[in-house]
Amino acid sequence: MTTRIAKIFLLAAVALFYTLVVFNNTTDFDSNYQFVRHVLSMDSTLPGNKGMWRALTTPAWHMAFYWSIILWELVTAILCWWGAIALFRALREPAAVFGRAKRIPILALTLGMLMWLVAFLIVGAEWFLMWQSHIWNGQEAAFRMFVVVGVVLLIILQPDRDEQA
Repeated sequence: MTTRIAKIFLLAAVALFYTLVVFNNTTDFDSNYQFVRHVLSMDSTLPGNKGMWRALTTPAWHMAFYWSIILWELVTAILCWWGAIALFRALREPAAVFGRAKRIPILALTLGMLMWLVAFLIVGAEWFLMWQSHIWNGQEAAFRMFVVVGVVLLIILQPDRDEQA
């Protein structure tokens, strides 16, 4: 039972994180919008780099990217909360039932990991050369969250037994 409770609390913590991220991105819209704008514009990358042809300087692109990130975070938050509730409802059920309740959490956490990997570490850091910027470089934070969400996913994926603590 303790292991199952730990899984629920860890998933709820990730849900809370994504909820606060969505809250911050919508209530302090401009701060994080500026991050996206600068990364896509590539205006703080190394001078003379040969990748500047990739830069997107149109505000419509910036807005589209930013809203897609917020939507991605919102869907992840909703799925994490939904998954935590599903696990809580299955808390005292047999291991097979609790295992089936993990479907939504696995989807939610995978979606969360993909956001950090694809949107930030692949598209932002590599395609838009965010790694070259000393000011608008979110690689460290993205990697940290990729690992945190990944560790929680690995814990959730651990099999449950009916007789475990």
